[in-house]
Amino acid sequence: MSADDLLGQLLDAGSFVSWDQAPVEPPVSPRYRQDLIAAADRAGTDEAVLTGEGRLRGRRVAVIACEFAFLAGSIGVAAAERIVRAVERATELGLPLIASPTSGGTRMQEGTVAFVQMVKIAGAVAVHKSAGHPYLVYLRDPTMGGVFASWGSLGHITFAAPGALIGFLGPRVYEALYGRPFPPGVQTAENLYRNGVIDGVVTVEVFRRIAHRAMSVAEGAVVPVTTEPGWAAPVRSPATPANPAAGAWDSVLSSRRPGRPGIRDLLRHTTQRVPLSGTGRGESDRTVLLALARFAGQPCVVFGHDRVGQEGEHTMGPAALREARRAMVLARELRLPLVLVIDTVGAALSKEAEERGLAPEIARCLADLVTLDTPTVSVLLGQGTGGGALALLPADRVLAARHGWLAPLPPEGASAIVFRDTAHAPELAAAQGIRSADLLGDGVVDRIVEEYPDAADEPVAFARRTVLAIAAELAALRTHDPAELRTMRQRRYRRIGLTGAVY
Repeated sequence: MSADDLLGQLLDAGSFVSWDQAPVEPPVSPRYRQDLIAAADRAGTDEAVLTGEGRLRGRRVAVIACEFAFLAGSIGVAAAERIVRAVERATELGLPLIASPTSGGTRMQEGTVAFVQMVKIAGAVAVHKSAGHPYLVYLRDPTMGGVFASWGSLGHITFAAPGALIGFLGPRVYEALYGRPFPPGVQTAENLYRNGVIDGVVTVEVFRRIAHRAMSVAEGAVVPVTTEPGWAAPVRSPATPANPAAGAWDSVLSSRRPGRPGIRDLLRHTTQRVPLSGTGRGESDRTVLLALARFAGQPCVVFGHDRVGQEGEHTMGPAALREARRAMVLARELRLPLVLVIDTVGAALSKEAEERGLAPEIARCLADLVTLDTPTVSVLLGQGTGGGALALLPADRVLAARHGWLAPLPPEGASAIVFRDTAHAPELAAAQGIRSADLLGDGVVDRIVEEYPDAADEPVAFARRTVLAIAAELAALRTHDPAELRTMRQRRYRRIGLTGAVY
């Protein structure tokens, strides 16, 4: 796919306006000069990259697109300078930036100087992101070497073309150095998606829709909710009243019902959803979900435990917590609120989890959340067991479903420690104050989302009720300065458990 083809499929028809000027001319050998002239004739472009702006579904965006026909899309001094100027202009104009590399890497004809150009490109992208502007990446076939290892891997979201060759070390280089072929199937878009390096594998047409949704959320504006009549009403079955006095063990059993709605059910009732995947650093954990979305018009980053992905001993591991920290970075850089959904049977108990840093990741999540410079809402949706639940708790506002609960161990585990059996689990559940009503009284939870009488009996109504409750909290938090929120958050957790203490 040429750069022109990419721009034609990505942008609104006829909207592209080039920002390109004549390439800078570093000193080159006569032979290389002839190579550049021949490359321009073949590709129909004056360099390996085109930059400019256009409209994507009416929204003004900046774009950078590599042209592989020009010396395999390789990046030298002239191409790098063009990219940096485009990034800087996008930052100055406050535009979202979409980059679509396809490249063999840095330009061998220019040697180390070309290689070092990746530093200034990465620096310009970092400035753009730190200013709060979205940076979206669509990798085309192939994207290799220093290009993938710099501006190709810095996207807030990163998708790739189906079947694209993507990697750091080129297969030909590997074979030349080590005398054997590179293992097949490793450097493919699909494999990188499975391993949490990129967010998905889609065609340009689908990426266009994803980019539109992502920018709709990232722009941060609140939009009116358009739903069918009656959607927003907190539906309640008249013959099934709530049960605020339900015991702790009743809540534990309710939270484990197979039909209980989870994070996926909440997301079905949001708009502009953009599911993301993995840490972006080669790890993926299917017990959690990450997405951009709008809750009743309120934009946010969403991260939480997925009931569907937790089976038996397969529970959240260190990668899930590193993905949570990716969600925090996204929220901070895009200046969006963060919504966290707690619904876990507990963190993984395994050799691998210990060796890959489960406990330190819980600690880092706690520290990052307490100091995060963006509004945060945590939702105790169901089971809240151990450090895996605690890691997502410290927020500006904490909601709990009526039958949501929070405990250092599942009640059976607490019973095993205290009584050396599991028969006393109901007794321990009551004694430890794990139910939502107890958490509300202790100041851990701010608001209870009611169940009539159990979320599993009214999954759609409960999910909508929860979405509206989250939206209300997000709207209220938008009125506070981030520094004020951070101070209030730290004060809140400083006083929990200290009766009558004032800070």
